[in-house]
Amino acid sequence: MIVERLDHVNIITDRLAETARFYAELLDLEERDGPPPMKPDQVRWMFDSSGQAILHLNSVDFPRVYDRAVGPGAETGAIHHVALRCGEFETVKERLDARQADYQVNDVPSIGLKQIFTTDPNNVLLELNFFTG
Repeated sequence: MIVERLDHVNIITDRLAETARFYAELLDLEERDGPPPMKPDQVRWMFDSSGQAILHLNSVDFPRVYDRAVGPGAETGAIHHVALRCGEFETVKERLDARQADYQVNDVPSIGLKQIFTTDPNNVLLELNFFTG
């Protein structure tokens, strides 16, 4: 199986601190910094009790690898992408190539991560995460 689990949901917000507090208070999620070079005033990651970052909260001015218009406060407009933790990077890349799909690869060596950004037929942005090591 290529998909191992849902990795996280990314929410773009113009109320970063308020949003982080909401999830911390409502769902007992732990607020932490994202990995370097992300800045705490632009990014807050919300972790579950097992230590998994399940929500990535980003300010509207945070630079995105795959940029697209989002509308904080609009119905589902604040959802930027769905991320899935995956295996078999080359297989997925080959399948996208075979479909002549538009995609973008990103490498985050500081945390051993390769990513593929692509959209589904409904234009839902997918972040496919491949961790090495």
